[in-house]
Amino acid sequence: MKKIILFALVAFLAVTSASAQLRIKMGKNSPIEKLGRAEIAITNLYVDSVDENKLVEDAIRGMLEKLDPHSSYATAKETKAMNEPLNGSFDGIGVQFNMVDDTLLVIQPVVNGPSEKVGIIAGDRIVAVNDTAISGVKMSKEEIMKRLRGPKGTTVNLTIVRRGIKDKLTFKVKRDKIPVTTMDAAYMIRPGIGYIRLGSFGLTSYKEVTSAMDSLKKVGMKDLIFDLEDNGGGYLQAAAQIANEFLQKGDLIVYTSGRAAPRQEYKAQANGRWRKGKVVVLTNEFTASAAEIVSGAIQDQDRGVVVGRRTFGKGLVQRPLTFDDGSEIRLTIAHYYTPSGRCIQKPYKKGDRLDYAMDLDNRYKHGEFTNQDSIHLSDSLKYYTLRKHRVVYGGGGIMPDYFVPLDTTKYTKMHRQLAAKSIVINHSLKFIDAHRKELKSQYKDFNKFLASYEVPSSLIEGIIAEGKKEKIEPKDETELTQTKKYLALQLKALVARDIWDMSQYFQVWNETNEIVQRAVKLLTTGK
Repeated sequence: MKKIILFALVAFLAVTSASAQLRIKMGKNSPIEKLGRAEIAITNLYVDSVDENKLVEDAIRGMLEKLDPHSSYATAKETKAMNEPLNGSFDGIGVQFNMVDDTLLVIQPVVNGPSEKVGIIAGDRIVAVNDTAISGVKMSKEEIMKRLRGPKGTTVNLTIVRRGIKDKLTFKVKRDKIPVTTMDAAYMIRPGIGYIRLGSFGLTSYKEVTSAMDSLKKVGMKDLIFDLEDNGGGYLQAAAQIANEFLQKGDLIVYTSGRAAPRQEYKAQANGRWRKGKVVVLTNEFTASAAEIVSGAIQDQDRGVVVGRRTFGKGLVQRPLTFDDGSEIRLTIAHYYTPSGRCIQKPYKKGDRLDYAMDLDNRYKHGEFTNQDSIHLSDSLKYYTLRKHRVVYGGGGIMPDYFVPLDTTKYTKMHRQLAAKSIVINHSLKFIDAHRKELKSQYKDFNKFLASYEVPSSLIEGIIAEGKKEKIEPKDETELTQTKKYLALQLKALVARDIWDMSQYFQVWNETNEIVQRAVKLLTTGK
């Protein structure tokens, strides 16, 4: 048994070490021998029965927790869930949905997807899957998704309630590959200025971004705002491909280096679509990893400027090491460095994940999000951009060229509580469901909607009244006025999203986004 465990471990390491020489100390008193003997002893001699798989998984997690904050272990199920948003597709029925009063409400069927092909429309309520009720039975969203998804080519029977139709409808849907997009929005935000917002860096991101660039150039884009706010990263290769679109041949994009991983450089290939127009990259404290690579490359190469707030500071390279059962270790093997030599990773204490998790809270408490003077930068962390020799700083994350403070007064405590209790989203969904045909008929053109649509006061008052039932009330009239003001904006954006798509949602929202508006001002006035 012991030998089997050791041989299996050696085989695993051999398979996963194609590009690195791994030294495995075997024999008497070796760490691996010790680990194997401990596992055997616990499994065979412990007073109570143990789950051997869980025992090994806990041991792996225990080892990784003593390392950096980003080395991790995931079960096969967790690995699949983590990879799915980045891998470009999954198998399913093809609907965007939300839960309203314990019922699945179809927000939009995917264009040319399985559900749209059989006649399912926005506003339909799916109440049963293969004769199993999913409405009004307190079933979790995860369990519902599990029933709706399945291998491509398999069929599922859906029972649907449709507004205005007395009897329930039944549809037989053949599951298919459903595309997962990573780009949130692409549109002309001002004459001559294009806007692209990318939510993550996945397998399809490069194609999505370059397609958007081509489309925006056709309608007059001369300058570009590339919004990476809240972008948590993704694949390094996708980041390198997208950064390539902005840079000249031979420009260094990023390099990685680690104790056992030799320096590897990623350089531009001179075939980018946007090597001349102005570029403004938007970042905030949730911009991380691959998004920091692109931000740092454009800044260090003096190709454009960064507007917003200091990024998260995730500059560790993980290599996935996959087991036969589909579970996976993501082991940190190197650091990311920007072209000027800045290490993107912020400082951390090995094994202290709580301190690392509290970093953003600490930055907020120290005033970094609201006051640029609260950011203390050491001269020892000073670097210079490669063409104009402007000063940039290391020490973790990408510091913007133009700082935009977080407006902490924008969303009141009352507004945050209404959102946290799902009161805002639930009332929004019910309103749109009741007025979908009317809204689509009245606003066939989005620009007309953007310019003239106002959220009914009755919808806002209904949310306020529902909040009162949950003991959510304003402390004074000023807070109530402020809450109503931004509730109206949020609701208008949600209506736009559900009648059109996410791009329209951001077209509404961006008109009050301080970071976006600072970029617009910079491109239109030069300051």
